[in-house]
Amino acid sequence: MEFEFWWLLALPLFFSLGWIAARVDLKQLLAESTALPAAYFKGLNFLITNQHDKAIEAFSEAVQANTDSLELHFALGSLFRRRGEVDRAIHLHLNLLTKKELEPQQKLAVTAELAQDYLKAGLFDRAEELFETLDDDRYRQPALRALLEIYVREREWERAIKAATELERLSGVPFRVEISHYYCEMAVKSKLANDTHSARFELDLALSANKNCVRANVLLGDLEAESGEHKAAISTWKRVEFQKPEYLGLIAPKLLASYRCLNATAEGLALLNTYLQTYQLNSLLNVLYEATLTEEGAESAAKLARTELIKKPSLNTLDLLLQARAIVETNQPKHSNLQDTQLMQQAVRHAIGNKTAYHCEQCGFKAKYHHWQCPACNAWEALPSEPTAV
Repeated sequence: MEFEFWWLLALPLFFSLGWIAARVDLKQLLAESTALPAAYFKGLNFLITNQHDKAIEAFSEAVQANTDSLELHFALGSLFRRRGEVDRAIHLHLNLLTKKELEPQQKLAVTAELAQDYLKAGLFDRAEELFETLDDDRYRQPALRALLEIYVREREWERAIKAATELERLSGVPFRVEISHYYCEMAVKSKLANDTHSARFELDLALSANKNCVRANVLLGDLEAESGEHKAAISTWKRVEFQKPEYLGLIAPKLLASYRCLNATAEGLALLNTYLQTYQLNSLLNVLYEATLTEEGAESAAKLARTELIKKPSLNTLDLLLQARAIVETNQPKHSNLQDTQLMQQAVRHAIGNKTAYHCEQCGFKAKYHHWQCPACNAWEALPSEPTAV
């Protein structure tokens, strides 16, 4: 193999060029790090140790020392928002827009920060106006998410549907559940305006968006029942079993009321009993127990509770049994152990408590009644179908 001796001369040259490049990069890195004010690093340290007040002071000092750094301004603005000092964040970002010459991309970045300030402050009109201008690919998805939040808070459901559909297309994340509830909200509004035709149409759209939208069938059944079409209402509510059977407890009282209107209470009780045996829901047992107590008396109610207690022992079912036994014994004073039964019932209720609530799975909010949207965090279907003990 022949060896080219001129390569021996080239090696020192390549080594020299590499050394010079490394020195240039090192000088640039040192220059950039020394350009950052010392207050910046103090601020970072205070952030790490959760000393936000001192971090704000440090970043404010850093911004004054280096007024050209947008990153420092953004960090300070974010701290202001986190601390609830939104007015200071707005003032900071407005100053950047009005007093500093910015490149188009820089102006978009400042606008995005200012829009977040307005959103945090609850100035939805101003926030909406700015978010709608952020059509750049980098900001479009965050802007749409913010716009969707605004539309939901302001109950602008048609615009919410449009924003969610666009966001679904861009992000690939499904918004079918949310969109179906937006249509349901529109249907509720139409129903309040006595526009049942529009309400039915919007509920059909809800089911088209999400075939498992229980709420849509609940509302459709309500429309049928209110118009006196109880057979149609029952047929509609029965669909819930094939969507999400855990929600059957929500429509159980409605089903029973329509069966009563058709003079078919026994058929309704039989249907609820079938649901109970199949799905073992506490809410179904409670509805069935109360209906049995009303329609057939305390003896039948006690028998129902005892049967369920054998199948699935629980303090709640035991409480129902003791309640029914107390009623029976009240009506039969000669053969009564009423005081003992009442004492046992008090002990059971003391053990389980007598309060239940729906706990949001997203934020932990406790609600006395079921909500399709959490009143605290606005998440849809975050509250379970069954209440639990507080």
